[in-house]
Amino acid sequence: MRILNQITTPVLLPHWSQDLLLAIPRMVCGYLLTANFGAQKFGLPWSPPENGLGFFEVAFWFPQDVAHYGGIFAITPAFFAWMGAFSEAVGGLFLLFGFQTRLFSFLILCTMLVAIFMQQIQNGLWNCLPALGFLWVSLFTMVLGSGRFGVDYLITKKVK
Repeated sequence: MRILNQITTPVLLPHWSQDLLLAIPRMVCGYLLTANFGAQKFGLPWSPPENGLGFFEVAFWFPQDVAHYGGIFAITPAFFAWMGAFSEAVGGLFLLFGFQTRLFSFLILCTMLVAIFMQQIQNGLWNCLPALGFLWVSLFTMVLGSGRFGVDYLITKKVK
């Protein structure tokens, strides 16, 4: 329980306005991940109906893309496709609300590293920019947590 509390408790900056300033990119990236990037390949209630995805179902084309990365990704492409789509769609939602921010930031960070180095880097730096942006935001939220403007703060405030 102590480890979970340490993972959940956010770092509070000296003034609430600093926490608010850092909450904005966390919330924007969380929204974009869950509503746009993740919803295209993972079945959620707000996924586009034309994709025909059931709840928590991965788009049929995504495991095939993951298998092309080679190595360990080719051994279990369905698992890695599900984990990548889950971390974008559900992790983005958790990032948006600041719930278990560090845990889901780590999952998003791993997914963005794979997206950058296994998928986009050969297409040039310009194509890497969205994944790089999500990577940097997930990096600082992994260190700082949700701040004052997240569910993590409300939970740990009541625990103390």
